[in-house]
Amino acid sequence: MTDGPEVIGPVGLPSPRSVRRKMTLITLAGTLAIVAAVAGAYYFAMKPVPLRIAVGPQNSDDVKVVQALVQAFSRDHRSVRLRPQITDGATASAQALADGKVDLAVIRGDLQVPKNARAVATLRKNVAVLWVPAPARTARGKKAAPKITKIPDLSGKRIGVIGKTQANVNLLNIILRQYGVDPAKVTVVQFSTTDIGEAVKDQKVDAFLAAGPVNSKITGDAIQSSSRDGSTPTFLAIDSADAIAQNYPVYESSEIPAGTFGGAPARPDDDVKTISFAHHIVARQGLSEVTVSALTRQLFAIRQQIINDFPLAAKIETPDTDKDAVIPAHPGAAAYVDGEEKTFLDRYSDYIWWSLMGLSAMGSAGAWFASYFRRDERNVNVSQRDRLLDMIAIARKCDSLEELDSMQTEADGILRDTLTCYEHGAIQEGTLTAFNIALEQFHNAVADRKALIGMTPPEPARQMPRPLAV
Repeated sequence: MTDGPEVIGPVGLPSPRSVRRKMTLITLAGTLAIVAAVAGAYYFAMKPVPLRIAVGPQNSDDVKVVQALVQAFSRDHRSVRLRPQITDGATASAQALADGKVDLAVIRGDLQVPKNARAVATLRKNVAVLWVPAPARTARGKKAAPKITKIPDLSGKRIGVIGKTQANVNLLNIILRQYGVDPAKVTVVQFSTTDIGEAVKDQKVDAFLAAGPVNSKITGDAIQSSSRDGSTPTFLAIDSADAIAQNYPVYESSEIPAGTFGGAPARPDDDVKTISFAHHIVARQGLSEVTVSALTRQLFAIRQQIINDFPLAAKIETPDTDKDAVIPAHPGAAAYVDGEEKTFLDRYSDYIWWSLMGLSAMGSAGAWFASYFRRDERNVNVSQRDRLLDMIAIARKCDSLEELDSMQTEADGILRDTLTCYEHGAIQEGTLTAFNIALEQFHNAVADRKALIGMTPPEPARQMPRPLAV
């Protein structure tokens, strides 16, 4: 009998269990990466943002207000924290901001404002208070009439300025010039609050100037020290406050209400017109709008909580958001004041949209690469399908049941590999349907051939020819 048809074994594929294990590991790694990314984003989003704020001088009202805010922000676990850096005064604080050494600063509005400063809040407003000490009694016990009743009378006099900063001297010079008084003809002596009582006693000065909040304890103590024998000082009104404010936009026309500084009789006994200026909390222009918006929101939310412990906090006001403001408002602070704060979706909608587009593109690219890397698997499946078609023709001519059984076992292996390819996505449903038709035809061919072989009688054995007799 001639040799049977050559049987070609199926081309091997990776073990389904091995592939499944790899896919599980890849899925697990991807899930862990996503969880880590979300956790990291949450950590950085919730992590408090520390901001350095320059404020001074030491023991001033500004420092006390900032320290109260620092404690309140820390106690309530706010998203923005303050880190005070004490300076020698408002001028030094402004310079620290201009040099980029701090994120925030408390500055005086009537000093030179750094170009990179943007207003966050008005910390307080100060008023200029000019007064003449109560006159001493004469030898007969009568009170001497004050010689100074209005600002032009200050020419040639000695004026004591409360506070060591040059800014208060500059303020005095602006007031004097407005009334035609040459500052060179006035003798200026600067005092701290502890020196006022001695200065009045020794008649070192003829008038005083103080700049601070209306309810400033420093100014009140200075006025108290300049009172004698129940007599009240004479307060000098700055009637040209409107003109000064017109010429110097950093100043505003204001009034000191009657009885502001207490006493009996009241000090002053009537409203006194004056000028005022503000102390501002300013931020670097480049500071994040989201951070400044959060700071402004915290500032005005916490203000009511610390008023009882620190009444000066009640003076904190929102910044001027007009375009022609002396100090432009920071966009973050302006968004809070104008009610235009951006929500999470407003801020990140573009990023989310582009991320989704990127993920979609990555998904398409991933699908293409997956299809590209499965090309070997598809090629193997095509060769197995061709082998199955060849076995149909072989089975129709095969005369050996053993060979038919061997080809049927091979067909079972091809079926298993084909189903594995389908599960991996290497072939589509249409390809699987075509394979199913070929497999059905193969089984029919094997069944028909086996039936035919079973019906064919065995071929009789051939007898050897007998040798002829001699």
